Amino acid sequence: MKPVIAEPASAIDPREIGERLRSVRTERNLTIQELATKAGLSVGNISQIERGISNPSIKTLQRLRAALGVNLWEFLDRGETRAVGEPPFVRRKFERPTIIMSRNGLTKELLSPQADQGLRFMLIKMPPASESTDVLIGRGLKGGYVMRGRVLLRVGDNLADLEEGDSFQFASDVPHQVSNRSDSEATLLWIMSVLDTHI
Repeated sequence: MKPVIAEPASAIDPREIGERLRSVRTERNLTIQELATKAGLSVGNISQIERGISNPSIKTLQRLRAALGVNLWEFLDRGETRAVGEPPFVRRKFERPTIIMSRNGLTKELLSPQADQGLRFMLIKMPPASESTDVLIGRGLKGGYVMRGRVLLRVGDNLADLEEGDSFQFASDVPHQVSNRSDSEATLLWIMSVLDTHI
């Protein structure tokens, strides 16, 4: 499965995102004008995305998925690589939807077999000097485990220096950010239990 680039980049075919957007919009019986109004975007912008002319930023994707009432992973995961007869509770390694935050290299891979459920977990790889951006905040819990490396986790006014083997958990409606200030890549197992399945 091809990774999705969070900032416009030529490494992904924008036609895939455009096809998915058009499909979800028509499933919801929305015109481009109605979606533009709900998402706070221009009709031209949505039209260009649907035609594969424009590769949207992660912020634009967030606006679109919120207006369509789906979570970001559900929006990006087309499920096309699922093998026939594969149980719905399994996601193979080659099936993982991936978002690459091109500005700082942070990569998120969805591990959850079903992107539309209230429990989601992913693998986050953080190169040196990277940090999380466009963090989703909503009702529920977030937690994780540092599999490799060292990270700084800020939750509200609290800061924790975490290293390999450390774990954490916090309410997901508290502003938070994770960053890698070391000179080595860090890998996290990130878990979300969300009451609002659209985040």
